[in-house]
Amino acid sequence: MTTERLLNGPQTTGREYRNLSTPDHGTTTDINVTVPMRDGVTLLADVHRPDGPAAKGARFPALIAASPYPRQIQDLGAPAGFIEAGATDFWVPRGYGHVIANLRGTGGSGGTFGFFDAQERRDMYDLVEWVAGQPWCDGNVGMIGISYFAMTQLEAAVERPPHLKAIFPVAVTADLYDAAVHHGLSSASFVTPFLSMLGLTAARSDSFWRSRPLGLARWVLNTKPLHHKFATMNGEAAVTMMRGLLKVPHDPHPWDDLWLDAAVRHPTRDAWWDERNLLPLLENIDIPVYLGCDWQNVPLHLPSTFTTFAGLTNSPAVQMGMLGQYGLTWPWESLHVEALAWYDHWLKGRDTGILDGPAIRYVLPGTDEWRTADSWPPAGTHRELALRADGGLDDDEGAHGAREFMVLGAGLGRAKPSEIDPPSSLTWTGEPLTEAIDVVGDVELRLVASATAADTAWIVTLTDVAPDGSTEAVTAGWLRASLREVDAAASRPGAPVLPCRLPGAVPIGEDVEYRIPLVPNAHHFAAGHRIQVTITSDDQDPDIPAIMNFRHASVGTSSINTVRSSSRLLLPVLS
Repeated sequence: MTTERLLNGPQTTGREYRNLSTPDHGTTTDINVTVPMRDGVTLLADVHRPDGPAAKGARFPALIAASPYPRQIQDLGAPAGFIEAGATDFWVPRGYGHVIANLRGTGGSGGTFGFFDAQERRDMYDLVEWVAGQPWCDGNVGMIGISYFAMTQLEAAVERPPHLKAIFPVAVTADLYDAAVHHGLSSASFVTPFLSMLGLTAARSDSFWRSRPLGLARWVLNTKPLHHKFATMNGEAAVTMMRGLLKVPHDPHPWDDLWLDAAVRHPTRDAWWDERNLLPLLENIDIPVYLGCDWQNVPLHLPSTFTTFAGLTNSPAVQMGMLGQYGLTWPWESLHVEALAWYDHWLKGRDTGILDGPAIRYVLPGTDEWRTADSWPPAGTHRELALRADGGLDDDEGAHGAREFMVLGAGLGRAKPSEIDPPSSLTWTGEPLTEAIDVVGDVELRLVASATAADTAWIVTLTDVAPDGSTEAVTAGWLRASLREVDAAASRPGAPVLPCRLPGAVPIGEDVEYRIPLVPNAHHFAAGHRIQVTITSDDQDPDIPAIMNFRHASVGTSSINTVRSSSRLLLPVLS
């Protein structure tokens, strides 16, 4: 019997499970196993599989974790954003092979990294089928891991390898553009350090990752007191760590080439981004899919959780578990029991209870209660709040008027701001709520505004203000003004769809109505709390709120932006 250790984070979405696999096996590992691709390139993988008397002569299902991150340290225990393959010492003792593979061009794998391109999808098909054919595997294959590990799960599933039976892509991105560019605004705090970090880690040798110093670090990081502290690490800490690596030199190819593509060469949706968009391919998926995310992951994976859910029209079973604060931390260990119930059902044929009850379960932030829904978004009505000219946020617009703020481009040569400068952002705050409201679903700002430049940015943050003045950012939305076109056929109230393909200059000084989608979310606004909205056009200033500290490259224009009181915030309030 394997000694159990405590895993960080919530392990279920509140369901009671039965007949779950127990830790009856030891572990054997084969390192640097070569996996042939159809074009002759070989990927490298570490294969962890059940061993010991109970495993003798048996074959087991396999869970694949594939990413560009170092496979050799997925058990390091570090609170780092690339330790996301899941806990090998949880899965293997319970009768699953855990195959951790590096994508081409990373971790010693051959070829060139393509950043979520079509070649990567074909590689995932080949990897699944290779694993299914191993003598220790019973032919039932799933996949595991969050973030990029979740993205490769979708990549495999759209290719439909015969032996892939189910996936568990939590914190997934199906459309790379949505993660890298927020409706025309480059998510520079993510794209730049992410590609630099890949360049640095890919250059390190296998002997470096398996060295004695890292072995010592593994021992220290996995001590119980230190490991427990990592349960409350957050996304801002990960971004700060990645930024610290920016000045460390790395080979420019292909990492800087990809950065130029994502940040400079392709500012709007085009063929380069289309190749990296799985949304049109999701209808190919005909296996069970379990989605999920934490509500705080607003600028990265949360938006795609819902677009992916909507696109899985041919999957026989789709479930979703949405987590509260610290639901997903590093090293990723949360939801392992939930995933075990999922894979014991689909790969081992056990009746675990994973399909009992509604398909959607979510924590409602502000209460920490588990709620359920049969569809997304849950039934409710959109409450419209006016952005009043006096700075209030209310059902009643009051006297028609406007407020203005200023955004400045670089290189103006000013020694310091002037006391007559308009503010760099505006805030609207509602009166204390007389009764609590639950906001769950699609959020939209219908902004009526003018600008004195031919282009500007609209950056919106929705905040909960407590009676003591403390604030909690709930969600955010972004739009480059010149990319304001809305796909009317695909949009619905509260959820505009912005194609981001056809830029058009803003009519200078004229009012324009913008439909700005905020990332769908859930939040309990308690009685006595106030709802607040902040609008700015440049979030590089550290005093401007930015969820997870993800900030955007500036549009670069100088403008006086005027917001009319006819602007409306649409909040989805549960019935």
